[in-house]
Amino acid sequence: MHITIFYIIVGILVFDYLLDRFLSYLNSTRWSDKLPEDLEGIYDAEKYRKQQNYEKENHRFSLVTGAVSFVIIMLMLFLDGFQFVHEYVSGVTDHPILMAMLFFGILMFASDIINTPFAVYDTFIIEEKYGFNTTTVKTFIFDKIKGWFLAIILGGGLLSAIIWIYTLTSDMFWIYAWILITAFMIFMTMFYSTLIVPLFNKQTPLEEGDLRSEIEGFSKKVGFKLKNIYQIDGSKRSRKANAYFSGIGAKKRIVLYDTLIKDLNIREIVAVLAHEIGHYKKKHTLTGIVISVIQTGITLYLFSLFIGNTDFSKALVPEAEQPLFHIGLITFGILYSPISTILGLGMNIMSRKNEYQADRFAGENYDAKELQEALKRLSVKNLSNLTPHPVYVFFNYSHPPLLKRLEALKSVGNRQSA
Repeated sequence: MHITIFYIIVGILVFDYLLDRFLSYLNSTRWSDKLPEDLEGIYDAEKYRKQQNYEKENHRFSLVTGAVSFVIIMLMLFLDGFQFVHEYVSGVTDHPILMAMLFFGILMFASDIINTPFAVYDTFIIEEKYGFNTTTVKTFIFDKIKGWFLAIILGGGLLSAIIWIYTLTSDMFWIYAWILITAFMIFMTMFYSTLIVPLFNKQTPLEEGDLRSEIEGFSKKVGFKLKNIYQIDGSKRSRKANAYFSGIGAKKRIVLYDTLIKDLNIREIVAVLAHEIGHYKKKHTLTGIVISVIQTGITLYLFSLFIGNTDFSKALVPEAEQPLFHIGLITFGILYSPISTILGLGMNIMSRKNEYQADRFAGENYDAKELQEALKRLSVKNLSNLTPHPVYVFFNYSHPPLLKRLEALKSVGNRQSA
């Protein structure tokens, strides 16, 4: 049976790789040396050529990184790489929690070492070439160290707790693990900006002035209670502009990148934030949390049905004589990936629908034309691909393509004018 599971795993990984390559190819068929008529008034010819070159370079880079990752996982499977690492850690300790921590620690560290040269090339060559990168070598190194620290503390701590629960409760562990993970998700949603972000960026309250007054005035108008408005030093790493909301309840806050404040005017910034407020007012944030909690519960329940099966461990470690939690977790994760992909497609469909609703909220309650201009300027600033293939969008986009959003906002603006 474990041989069959092994080849199913190989088949899933091969299919995923080929699907990703096919979707990337479809996207590449939309490249053009000439500015498309639909993009006139958004990109000029010179900027469009730059965007196309940026798109092509990222495409070639993804071909290389994807191929390397695929070859490594195949070598790990066919050369018994997982068994090699397992035998090493089992020679160090037989404690299930320590064994899992050491096993995943070795895999994650090795993966990071392999991927670091690619991250360096992406950051300091590609992003630098197109005028985006502002990351220093010091910042890059410290980001790595901090990332390892968080992975050990948060990821390792959560996994250790789950394994400990499993050793105590066996088949019913999924219920307790579900409660634990749900609590962790809600905690991180509420406190991510106050606990994690400060490790990487400096956040300061947005100073009093026209922008803050405009934001507070709109929030009051639509009945959205908001006290926490912050500016973050996004320019520390990139010239790309962004903004986000975080937290729930009294912990919710608006965070504006300093690059966004620099690139957009006040009404355009508030139009972008009106879109984000629209997500809250339409209950998209709450719905997303509820769906994530339900999906987590289903996943853990299915995992509980198979983790005790020795064949799940023998698929990757043929000499395993009993179920191994850390090996079974990897096996289940790969076998579950087709279901995860299908669920992800459904979430993307819902997300794109939500984006239209949030756009409409911003257009109806603030200014559709200002949001249109903001989206255009951000897209051009970030050299976004505005002509993605529809199939690629279906599989990979959580947001509708810009032209579709502009078309929908145009109808909102027309109704306002009427």
